Amino acid sequence: MTTAVHTYASDVAFSPAVKTIQARKGSREAYARSEQRGWRTEVDDNLAAFLADANSFYFATASADGQPYIQHRGGPKGFLKVLDKQTLAFADYAGNQQFITQGNLSENPKAYIFVMDYAHRRRVKIWGEARVVEDDEALTTSLMPKGYRARPEQVILFKIAAWDTNCPQHIPQKFDASDVAAALAARDARIAELEAEVAALKGEKASLASNES
Repeated sequence: MTTAVHTYASDVAFSPAVKTIQARKGSREAYARSEQRGWRTEVDDNLAAFLADANSFYFATASADGQPYIQHRGGPKGFLKVLDKQTLAFADYAGNQQFITQGNLSENPKAYIFVMDYAHRRRVKIWGEARVVEDDEALTTSLMPKGYRARPEQVILFKIAAWDTNCPQHIPQKFDASDVAAALAARDARIAELEAEVAALKGEKASLASNES
């Protein structure tokens, strides 16, 4: 499959058909101006920090005839790693053995990563191409999160073509159970601390009253 040549990085998403509809619906002029500024094509510090804090993302591929497929990927924070300014990678864990993603990538390398941060209502869209690496034990080991209970089956390398962010509109705010548990534990510890202080003050007050009598 040949890779299309784009005038702008955003052309990876803004195809001629998309631009035609943008023109018809009145948004083409604004997006034409944004094209001049350009979508980002390399990992910067902000994206690296965002990915380092992510424990979940959605990975989209398509078959040779264009049938799309989206698969969820999860793991410890930072399991989607930055190898260089244009390459992301992650250990692909053994799952239900359907191999739809791998089959799609064997005939169509185009892929897409969608990362949601529900707690802060942020999202990042990353377009590119991906390939499966099955026979590199050192690479697989380097990408496998320490202590994580999963069996790595292979590695997926993702070459970035372009990436962009979205506004927070309509993103529901959700929190990871572990973050909620940590917040509740901190609250309960503070309550216990304050209750102990109150009990101590009551004890001092009772002692003073007893001495005065």
